[in-house]
Amino acid sequence: MLKSVFWIFAGIVLLNQWFWFSVNGDWVTCSGIVPMWHRNDVISINDFGGVGDGRTINTNAFREAIYRIEHLRRRGGTLLYIPPGVYLTESFSLTSHMTLYLAKGAVIRATQDTSRWPLIPPLPSYGRGRELPGPRYRSFIHGEGLRDVIITGENGTIDGQGDVWWNMWRQKTLKFTRPNLIELMNSKNIIISNVIFQNSPFWNIHPVYCSNVVIRYVTILAPYDSPNTDGIDPDSSSQVCIEDSYIATGDDLVAVKSGWDEYGIQYGRKSTGITIRRVTGSSPFAGIAIGSETSGGVENIFAEHINIFNTGIGIHVKTNSGRGGAIRNITMSNVYMENVRTGIRIMGDVGDHPDNGYNATALPVVKGVTLKNIWGVNVQQPGMIHGIKDSPFRGICLSSINLHGVPGKGGPWKCSDVSGSALQVTPWPCAELTSPHGVDSCSNSI
Repeated sequence: MLKSVFWIFAGIVLLNQWFWFSVNGDWVTCSGIVPMWHRNDVISINDFGGVGDGRTINTNAFREAIYRIEHLRRRGGTLLYIPPGVYLTESFSLTSHMTLYLAKGAVIRATQDTSRWPLIPPLPSYGRGRELPGPRYRSFIHGEGLRDVIITGENGTIDGQGDVWWNMWRQKTLKFTRPNLIELMNSKNIIISNVIFQNSPFWNIHPVYCSNVVIRYVTILAPYDSPNTDGIDPDSSSQVCIEDSYIATGDDLVAVKSGWDEYGIQYGRKSTGITIRRVTGSSPFAGIAIGSETSGGVENIFAEHINIFNTGIGIHVKTNSGRGGAIRNITMSNVYMENVRTGIRIMGDVGDHPDNGYNATALPVVKGVTLKNIWGVNVQQPGMIHGIKDSPFRGICLSSINLHGVPGKGGPWKCSDVSGSALQVTPWPCAELTSPHGVDSCSNSI
C-alpha cells in the first residue's frame, strides 16, 4: 500500500509539471514557485494507532506520527498517509519537511468538544482575536515556523464540523475568536493541493507571515449562511499562488489582508506578489476582495480568469480611516460574474476597529487599481467607488467592462473622492472617471 502511495505522489508531481501547459501550449501557472517534492519515507497514521471509524479520537495518533517525523528527520522528509476512513481528532500541529497525504475517501474530521480546544496568543498584526479581545482558538490544523510542507492527496476531505462554532457565534456565547480550519504562520515553501476543505469554524485557509505558498486544485465548501467562512485569506504574506480552485462559502472567496489598524501599522508586513487565477465560486459576500484589514499594505496583486456566481459583490476593495497602509498596483482581468448584487465596489468606509487605540488620522492610500475585461449578467448595481475625503482614491482604471443589469432593479454607478479613467464601460460610469487627468494616469494600464 505505501509503495503505491509513493508512486501516486510521484505521479502528482509529474502531472503538475505537465499542467504548466494546456493543449494549446499556452497554459499559464504560478505554481512553479514551490517544487512538489515526493518523499522516500512513507508512514501511515494506522502505524500509530489511527482508527478511521468516525468515533475513535485519533489526536494521539496524529501527534505521535508528527513527532516521529520531526525528530527522526529523514532525508527528503516524510509522507504521512491517511487511508480511507473518517479520522476524528482534536487540533494538531504540523512540522517541517512533511507531506500530509489524504487518500480518496479519507476524512480528517475535527471534534466538536470546544472545551478542549487550545488557545494561542493573538496575531501581533491584529493585537487581539479578530472577533473578541484576548487570545484565540488555535486552528484545527496548525503550523508555525515551518519549511517545506505539503498538504495533498486524492481529494480527501478536511472537515472542521463548524456548525457548533457557528451556533455559538449566533447565540453570542463565544468566549474567544473561533479557530481557522488551517493556519500556517511564519512559514515558507508550502503547497496545498487536491484536498476538499469543508465546514470551517471561521476562515478556511489562512497563510499569515508566509512566503512561497501554492494553493491549487482545492475545493472549499461551507453553507451559504455560515458566518465568516472565508475561503483563502493570504495575510501579510508574499509570493502566493492561488489557482484552479472552486470555493462556495459564507464569506469572501479570496480576501487579501495585512493586519488591523494600529497593530498592523506597527507590525508593518505587507501582502505582495499574490496571483489568483482560474477560481470559480459563490458567496453572499465578495468574490475577490482586498481587505478590509490592510494596515500593513497590499501591493502587486494580480487576478485573472475568475468566475463568480450568486454573489453579493463581484470585486471588493475595502478599507477604512484608521487603517493606514497602502493598496497599490492591483490588477484584475477576465472576470465573469452572474447574479451579483454589486459588480465592483471600492470603498473607504468598510470594517470595524480592534479597540479605541486606533489613529483616526491614519488614512489609507489607494492608488493604481486596474479592472479590465469584465462581463456581468444580472448585476443589480454596476459599481460604487467611494474614496476618503482627505485621501482620495487615485488611478482607478476601468476598461472593457460590460455589466448587464436586472430590469427594474439597481441603478447607475456611484462615485466620490476618486479619480481615474474609464474606456468602453457599460453602463457608463461616473464623471469622476472621465477627466483628462484620469486618462493620463491610466494610460499604461488600459
